[in-house]
Amino acid sequence: MEGGQAMKRDSQQQLAVHIRWMIRRDMPEVLDIETSCFEFPWYEEDFIRCLRQRNCIGMVAEYEEHVVGFMIYELHKTRLHILNFAVHPEFQRSAIGRQMVEKLISKLSHQRRTKISLEVRETNLSAQLFFREHGFRAMSVLREFYEDTPEDAYLMQYRYAPEPSEMIIPINRIARLAG
Repeated sequence: MEGGQAMKRDSQQQLAVHIRWMIRRDMPEVLDIETSCFEFPWYEEDFIRCLRQRNCIGMVAEYEEHVVGFMIYELHKTRLHILNFAVHPEFQRSAIGRQMVEKLISKLSHQRRTKISLEVRETNLSAQLFFREHGFRAMSVLREFYEDTPEDAYLMQYRYAPEPSEMIIPINRIARLAG
């Protein structure tokens, strides 16, 4: 019993990770995480095809020189769109996913990109709860969204809330004087 409680405490501790750009040599660890987390995983070709697009970004969460999580997202004019997001099962519930979401949120501003969106399988309750806990809300149901199953998806979205100081509009004194 005592050992089980120690195990539980260890799995609940918060681990500080380094989040950096994904590089080619990360792929074996990323694929390991992908196959251990998803019933219908992406293949290496899927990652490569996606990451070759100009607006697609891959980032990894690294702990003690090992990749323990990753995210793939697209940059659009007014939003970020998460395509794939996972934390290795042995490292889940240790704040790695939260740090990755915070990294994405830090890329938002009221002047440019103001939203983060993603689709979550209707059967993936843990992902729905995770993203909801971090400020995402279900916006709509996407019927039969996936090619591999007739399963629906929830379109979830995070909206950036600007700080009051960001809402101050600078006064253009030159334009005012010239008028």
